[in-house]
Amino acid sequence: MFKDGLLKGKRILITGGGTGLGKEIATKYLQLGAEVWIAGRRGSILEQTARGLIKSHGGKVGTHAVDIRDAQAVDAMVQRIWDEAGPLTGLVNNAAGNFISPTKDLTPNGFNAIANIVFHGTFYVTQAVGKRWIAGGHKGSVISILVTWVWTGSPYVVPSAMSKAGVHVMTKSLAVEWGRHGIRLNAIAPGPFPTEGAGKRLRPDSGKFEDSTQTNPMRRVGEMPELQNLAAFLMADGCEFLTGETIAIDGGGYLANGGSFTELDKLSDADWERMRALIKAQNDKDRAGRST
Repeated sequence: MFKDGLLKGKRILITGGGTGLGKEIATKYLQLGAEVWIAGRRGSILEQTARGLIKSHGGKVGTHAVDIRDAQAVDAMVQRIWDEAGPLTGLVNNAAGNFISPTKDLTPNGFNAIANIVFHGTFYVTQAVGKRWIAGGHKGSVISILVTWVWTGSPYVVPSAMSKAGVHVMTKSLAVEWGRHGIRLNAIAPGPFPTEGAGKRLRPDSGKFEDSTQTNPMRRVGEMPELQNLAAFLMADGCEFLTGETIAIDGGGYLANGGSFTELDKLSDADWERMRALIKAQNDKDRAGRST
């Protein structure tokens, strides 16, 4: 779809770039000639991903283990990139967290676990990059990975829906505020694009999203090249007049069905207890692999 070298000369930071959608986007950017930086909390996973990407595609992949909930750590990361490699040209806000739960059962810590990453963390990274672009007179492009719930809301994932809606509004707000500096902000709202992490927390009983195909107008889930291509288009030169938009890529799913997870209304308290145990086990597994 794209010419070779489309992103040559671009230097792009992808948060949550070691796994899942972030890794897929990093792969496409590297294939198109960009220098890629991936950030996340698990340093060993980042290094493993970087080695694999370079082995498969060549190019340059930098890594930085960081907790984006820590504003000072975020600022230090961005300054390190500026110092070691030069100014970024693009940012993909992909790092996130989510799990299903009845809202009545959420604890403050459970709510903050999501809000501090998605809402606060996304802002910290965007501000740290954006203020340096403005100070240096650099143009830039920001893409945030959102959800279609920013338009519809969604039960059982209220912390994520609230936080992603905030980033949706940030995208619109900063597109106007920073437009005069040549900085663009857009967002992608994917439908079901199966990844292991999302499956284990949002479909802990089966780990699969294929059950959603029966209600999707296209009767299927998304394919990664489709998401990669949209992310490449938004980061490439040639669409500089496009800013402030959130683009759904979900096969028309949210238009047909509204919010997600309404089918969870049928679960009993015992079902939810089993779900919580499965989600906790996955969280414990991930936590064991993080850098301190």
